[in-house]
Amino acid sequence: MTAPVVEMQGDEMTRVIWDWVKELLIEPFVDLKTDFYDLSLTNRDQTDDAVTFAAAEAIKKHRVGVKCATITANVQRLDEYKLKQMWPSPNGTIRAALDGTVFREPVVVKGIKPFIPGWKKPITIARHAYGDVYKDVEFETAPGDEVALVIKGKGEKTVHKFAGAGVTLAMHNTDASIASFAKACFEYALAKKQDLWFGTKDTISKLYDGRLKAIFERVSAEYADKFKAADIWYDYTLIDDSVSRVIKSGGGFIWALKNYDGDVMSDMVATAYGSLAMMTSVLVSPDGNYEYEAAHGTVTKHYYNHIKGMETSTNSVATIFAWSGGLKKSAELTRNKSLEKYAVALERAVIDTIERGTMTGDLVPLFVRRGITPVKVSTKAFIKAVAERM
Repeated sequence: MTAPVVEMQGDEMTRVIWDWVKELLIEPFVDLKTDFYDLSLTNRDQTDDAVTFAAAEAIKKHRVGVKCATITANVQRLDEYKLKQMWPSPNGTIRAALDGTVFREPVVVKGIKPFIPGWKKPITIARHAYGDVYKDVEFETAPGDEVALVIKGKGEKTVHKFAGAGVTLAMHNTDASIASFAKACFEYALAKKQDLWFGTKDTISKLYDGRLKAIFERVSAEYADKFKAADIWYDYTLIDDSVSRVIKSGGGFIWALKNYDGDVMSDMVATAYGSLAMMTSVLVSPDGNYEYEAAHGTVTKHYYNHIKGMETSTNSVATIFAWSGGLKKSAELTRNKSLEKYAVALERAVIDTIERGTMTGDLVPLFVRRGITPVKVSTKAFIKAVAERM
């Protein structure tokens, strides 16, 4: 490698997997260069979360980052880790810093059929990674409270007059971020040569969702000729109709979604294709920065078993593909053909290992392939099996 990638270490079982992947699959084959940041919850607490912001700035500098799954603090974690406060999601912080769009796509292997039989090709989720409930402001309310949405110096609108206790929130978005999201989606669709779908609920949220629809339509006009030349299409429908059409589709398109919708639907799509641990994720910024990660969490239950000395069978595919994706992008940017060849070979070795019957426990009940009986192996044994195919 001639340039480093930003390496962001994480938490719990995925941290264990991360180290094994580096030890067994990367370092024996690659002269690995990284700019390292420890984003474990403990270190974020010790640095008052400064390490997360530093990692985001490093991605801007080096253009490629690879991130391990991390804990997002809640009340339980506040007590468990004796935290100073409930630190925000590192993913949310990095997404906001890069103003990026998250693209998530399942890894498809022979023998593991989607739960929805019609899905013959992968569906890529494009998630707007800014605003909505992830940047909201919330209050608990008491009986008699009157909540209003105020724009200072311009006026206000009554939200609700509370007869009893309740809750309220305000959320926002910006034209600049929505436009960046739209452009990223259209560019990604062109690169993949796939149709682009988008859906909101503008019939109910006439201003908020209506703004997203309008900006997408404006950007769509800018890309009309390029889409026509590529023989692909942009299609807008209401989100509920969009969900219905997705279920009936054959896959093979980009599905652009608002932040919360993308969060939920990416998990649904990943599970329908077989396993959340088979879902790749890349954050793409408008100025060409990339952050690769697994689309799942830290696998807490497996980690608790691991530290008790119990054997686990945790799926490492998405973590491996985070590394391969980041190294492929680094190879592209630095024109490193040998690194690109390695990253492609790593992905092929992962797929071959599963297709030939060696896999973690989550995949065994899903695997059906003539002449092959699936064999459940431990977390580390699977990674070793992939290494043997390299």
